[in-house]
Amino acid sequence: MNNRAEFGGWPKDVPLQRFSTEKWSGQRPTHGDADPGLIAAALRWAQQRPSGNWYAFAASRAIGRRRPFGTTIGGVELVAWRDERNILHVGPGACPHLGAPLAEAQVDDAALICRWHGLRVEATGSARWCPLPSYDDGVLAWVRLDAIGQQPPTDTPILCPRPADTTVHAVTRLTGRCEPRDIIANRLDPWHGSWLHPYSFTRLDVTQAPPRHDITEENHRFLLTVTFRVTRRLGVPVEAEFTCPDPRTIVMRIIAGEGMGSVVETHATPLGPGPDGRPRTAVIEAVIANSERPGFRYARRALPVLRPLMSRAATRLWRDDLAYAERRYQQRSRRQEGPDGQQP
Repeated sequence: MNNRAEFGGWPKDVPLQRFSTEKWSGQRPTHGDADPGLIAAALRWAQQRPSGNWYAFAASRAIGRRRPFGTTIGGVELVAWRDERNILHVGPGACPHLGAPLAEAQVDDAALICRWHGLRVEATGSARWCPLPSYDDGVLAWVRLDAIGQQPPTDTPILCPRPADTTVHAVTRLTGRCEPRDIIANRLDPWHGSWLHPYSFTRLDVTQAPPRHDITEENHRFLLTVTFRVTRRLGVPVEAEFTCPDPRTIVMRIIAGEGMGSVVETHATPLGPGPDGRPRTAVIEAVIANSERPGFRYARRALPVLRPLMSRAATRLWRDDLAYAERRYQQRSRRQEGPDGQQP
């Protein structure tokens, strides 16, 4: 009896597979497949997706009841905290009195007490301080900024399907000197995977890509087969899809192989200009693991160990991918600048 899975030809009950190693330079070149026009078309289609004006800004578990969480989105200073019922509150980050940073305030249930003069800022708002719509999906914290998004607002973020149990997850946040579209463009180029990340990926083959013209909801996804390296000669082969649920998000979902149903959500959130005047973008990546194996229940018990390992792996990948995105932004900026170095 053949115990091989239909996908890929490996035994379905053995996640680790041996593969023959090859020199990095001996891989099949993918530059002919990574059509710049196709990547640009896929990016344009993604940028036209509705967002509801929602922005992911932090891991849900990063916002607690003891101290406020401060951030900036699109140049807008924000503060977030939780009350005693664990409800998320988000609002402007400056005290309405003299502009003190509310990220340094003291949390008092559903209020913040400013450290400069003791002004009590209630989560319910006032004539001078208005809360913002927020949402906590159990993995990520979101805020709705209609003045920045300038799209028809929605009551909740546009979320992709996730595993029914999202307990085993990790969220990584890094910052790049680029725009959100550069982050998304990086992910819309799956052909770079085994070249730029040989320590993580091998045997990567893009089996389906969107057309260069007339991209639709039905044909916009990328499909690929890839082996995630565990050791030099052992890896986990899977089939994955890449989709864009909104203009600042791209999702990788494992659709066959070990961990089927697991997702990696990459959210690109604009922070505003940095000290050099160039834009800054936060990459907020949520890895949500899933497995039908009975032993997966033990992963929940090992979360204190697993989360740092998952985050470390994501950080290593994004160290290279941010260089890609920043280089893309840098080249675009140079093309847009005039001969005197100024924006036209």
